[in-house]
Amino acid sequence: MPYNPNIHHRNSIRLKGYDYSQAGLYFITICVQDRLCLFGKIVDGEMILNDAGRMVGNEWLKLPQRFANIELHEFVVMPNHFHAIMEIAVGATLVVAPNETTAPNEFGQPQGIAPTKPKTIGDMVGAFQSIVTVEYIRGVKQLGWKTFNGKLWQRNYWEHIIRDNQSYQRISTYIINNPKNWKDDKLYN
Repeated sequence: MPYNPNIHHRNSIRLKGYDYSQAGLYFITICVQDRLCLFGKIVDGEMILNDAGRMVGNEWLKLPQRFANIELHEFVVMPNHFHAIMEIAVGATLVVAPNETTAPNEFGQPQGIAPTKPKTIGDMVGAFQSIVTVEYIRGVKQLGWKTFNGKLWQRNYWEHIIRDNQSYQRISTYIINNPKNWKDDKLYN
């Protein structure tokens, strides 16, 4: 069926008018499509990551290599979802690949790299999801990881802007205790 804006419309869950590239702390939740448990299991309140789950965690830890203006705080890979706190620091933009060269202009002088638009939380989460999907597909093909139906991740992700220290502490505790509270989690299946 062709796209029809009167039928096929999605309301954004983002805060209208908010600049998601600005400095701040963000709580992020990303869910596996169909809530399939692909990243490990909870045993006695502890998350036991499988190879795929370890890959997800490792790719998250590499994200500051791609985006120089972020700091990673607490995170947890769960069987079928991922929680994290990401901080955007002021002023930095996307990191240029170390081996990237700039072509000289007509006078033989190297041209600078054009300024880039600041990356948003959506850009960063999208990059993470894409990288993890590519690596997961590689694991399916080469290592026999569980297959998934169509897409690895749900189309959207959930984020919350952390506005004060009390909220930060509450969310940090939630992330740290998420494996212990797995059976009470709304994403438990």
